[in-house]
Amino acid sequence: MRTPDKGIPHDLLERANCVVIIPGLKKGAFGFGGKYGRGFAICRGHAGWGPPAGVRIEGASIGFQLGGSSTDVFMLVMNEKGMSHLLKDKFTLGGEVAAAAGPVGRETSANTDVLMSAEVLTWSRSRGVFAGISLEGATLHADNSENARLYGKRVSNKDILTGKTRAPQSATALSSVLTHYAGKYTHSKAS
Repeated sequence: MRTPDKGIPHDLLERANCVVIIPGLKKGAFGFGGKYGRGFAICRGHAGWGPPAGVRIEGASIGFQLGGSSTDVFMLVMNEKGMSHLLKDKFTLGGEVAAAAGPVGRETSANTDVLMSAEVLTWSRSRGVFAGISLEGATLHADNSENARLYGKRVSNKDILTGKTRAPQSATALSSVLTHYAGKYTHSKAS
C-alpha cells in the first residue's frame, strides 16, 4: 500500500467485504505440483473490521514442472455472494466462486469487466512486487486448529466472520492496519 502505483488499488480495498491474507504460500513441483498456505480472513461488520478467522489454501497441478517458491497471497472478497462462500467450511476458487487476478495500480476503471463478475480478486507478492495471480482450482478451507488456538476453544469461521465471536487482543494490529488503509466503511452481513 506504500507504493500506490504498484500495489492493490485503494478503491478496491475500500469496497471489499472481506480480506484474506496468506503469508508465505508454498508452491512446489517435481513432475506434478502443489501449493499450501495458512493465513487469516477478516470481514467488515457494523462496527468496522471484525475478528480474524483461520484459513488454509491447498491446490494441485499436473504437467511438467520443477521447482518451488514462497509467495504472499492477498484476496479481496468483493460482494455478499463471495462472503457467503467464505462462511462455509471450504470452497474452490474458480469453481464455486468466480475468482480473478486483481489489477495493480492506483485506478481500477479500466478493469470494470473483471470487477463486475469476480466475487474474489487475488494478488501475490514476491520479493516486494505485487501482481495479479490466478488461484483457479485452489481450495480454501476453514483452519479449525488455528481458530481453537487463537480463541481458546472450537469456533467456526461463520461465527467468527459474522461477528458472533469477539476478536482476541492479538488481532488489534491487523484490524488497525485494515482500518487505516481500507477505512471503516461497513457492509451488511451475510447470514
